[in-house]
Amino acid sequence: MASPLFAKWACTHWAARAARPLYGPQKARHDDHILAVYEKAGFVGAEADQAAATVFVFVLGSAAGASATIALTRRLNRGGGDAEEQLRDTMARAREIALTYPRLRSRLEEASAAEYNAAPDDSFTFGLEAILDGFEKRLAAQRTAAGSGDR
Repeated sequence: MASPLFAKWACTHWAARAARPLYGPQKARHDDHILAVYEKAGFVGAEADQAAATVFVFVLGSAAGASATIALTRRLNRGGGDAEEQLRDTMARAREIALTYPRLRSRLEEASAAEYNAAPDDSFTFGLEAILDGFEKRLAAQRTAAGSGDR
C-alpha cells in the first residue's frame, strides 16, 4: 500500500488543481502511477479506480474546509469589513448553540477543545489510516476467499 504521507501529498497536490478542469500528460502520468500503486497492493480493474477515488475524495474533502475559510476570509475583507472579527463572532454564536447539546458541550468543555467545529489533532491521519486499513482488510479477505476456493 502507499504510505499515508505519500497518499496525502499526492492527493493534496492534485486536489489543489481540482478546481480547474485540466488534463494533460502530467495528470495522466499521475493517474497512471496512482493506479499502479493500488494494483500493486492487490486491487484489480474497477476496484483500483474505486480505491484511488476514495482516497482522493477523502483528501479533497479534508482540504475543502480550509479552502472555504480562506475564500470566505477574502470575500469578507473585500467588503471593507474585518473578516477575523466576523468569523470570531460567527464561531462564538456557533459555540453558544453547540453548548445546548450534551455531546457537543462535553467536548467543548474539555481543556483540549480549541473551538467549536475544530477537528481534533491528527484527524486527517486517523481518517486516512482508517481508509488504508480498510483497504488492507478487504484485500486480505479477498486473498483468503481466493485461497479457500483453490482447495
